[in-house]
Amino acid sequence: MLELNEVCLKTDNAVDHTTVSMMAGEGRVTCITGGTPRWRSRMLLAMLGLAPLSCGYISVDGEPVDATTARDMRRLMAYVPARLTSVGETTVYAAPKAGDVFRLRANRHAPYSVERIEQEKKLIAPDGVNDERIELLAVAALMQRPILLVDNPPALCADYLLGQAVSGKVVVVSTDDEALLRVAHQIVEL
Repeated sequence: MLELNEVCLKTDNAVDHTTVSMMAGEGRVTCITGGTPRWRSRMLLAMLGLAPLSCGYISVDGEPVDATTARDMRRLMAYVPARLTSVGETTVYAAPKAGDVFRLRANRHAPYSVERIEQEKKLIAPDGVNDERIELLAVAALMQRPILLVDNPPALCADYLLGQAVSGKVVVVSTDDEALLRVAHQIVEL
């Protein structure tokens, strides 16, 4: 169970006084919608203990997610960012694909190979749609963590995310997409 109780986020030199309360449970898809995409992304980062709160608390199975516990709590979560590259990047640097990372020697003993990632991608997008977010979701799902946080996934992931929830995971999705909202068990409007 992932719980947010009267959570307010700190923003650039200010406090956003919008509060969020929700309980996301196992076997359910919870969609966070409304507000701006940036604000919803920061809310997911707060669940990971990576964005500061100005009020309220976040907990996982009754244990608070704070500065002292965030690292351990993140071991229970798989996070899928909206994209790998940073906003406003001005260099020609291209961020590595998830498959590139797992080809590295340091990851040769990972429980999932590039082939396994490709198989999982086919479950998500049987039509072979090639989207960075699908690859990131495949890697996150293969991590087998009980909580899956997904920022702005493509609409074609709706049934797959529902399947992840049915398999017993807590699935929290940041989206405004109607296809994803239709599979949600709970919608949190900001």
